[in-house]
Amino acid sequence: MAQDDPTVLLVHGAWHGPWAWAEVASRLAAEGIGVRTVDLPSVGPDADSLGDLHDDADAVRATLAEIDGPVVLVAHSYGGAVASEGAAGAENVSHIVYLTAFMLDEGESLYGLVGGEPPDWWSFTDDHRALIAFRPEEIFYNDMDAGAAETAAAALQLQRFDAIAQELRAAAWRQTPSTYVICDQDNAIPVPAQEMLSQRAGTIHRLDAGHSPMLSQPDAVVEIIRGVLP
Repeated sequence: MAQDDPTVLLVHGAWHGPWAWAEVASRLAAEGIGVRTVDLPSVGPDADSLGDLHDDADAVRATLAEIDGPVVLVAHSYGGAVASEGAAGAENVSHIVYLTAFMLDEGESLYGLVGGEPPDWWSFTDDHRALIAFRPEEIFYNDMDAGAAETAAAALQLQRFDAIAQELRAAAWRQTPSTYVICDQDNAIPVPAQEMLSQRAGTIHRLDAGHSPMLSQPDAVVEIIRGVLP
């Protein structure tokens, strides 16, 4: 790729991994668009070895530093908080897409946004270090067929709780153009919360989708990404 060609960096959400972006990544690559993903250290099988929000942001920051040319950052759910902190001060980020994501400001936390009370589909591990997502087929994948939803649910791992509770140290969207994608069937982030967060973005799109449109409607997600490429 030429140095001026854009790269799309895909940031997954809590409990998920880069696998969640496979359908979007393959479509972008088929169009000759550079694609990178990042594996967030706050997600994994072992609660004792998980990183926190700031480790996740560092992972995004390090990946951005490896990329020549402009970058469109696309973040899903919790990944929105990670992208906001990790991209702060990164001069090569041309646009941030928040896909039903936590578009938080400096000093805000995801846990604070939900009122400091865990939703009924969160479950703590015995040591309270990590979270398990209950009923993911209903919460994350309600607009997917049963087989695909079960496959995705089986790939979920533990999510460190500290990452959810920590406050952002910076918010890249204050300096970087941004788009927010509201998903009207989302059972994880209520639509009113998405609508509130979306007011921070320069552009707003809506999809008739659940919480994981990168899996259920990858073509629609790619179209939105294509529209913000430099």
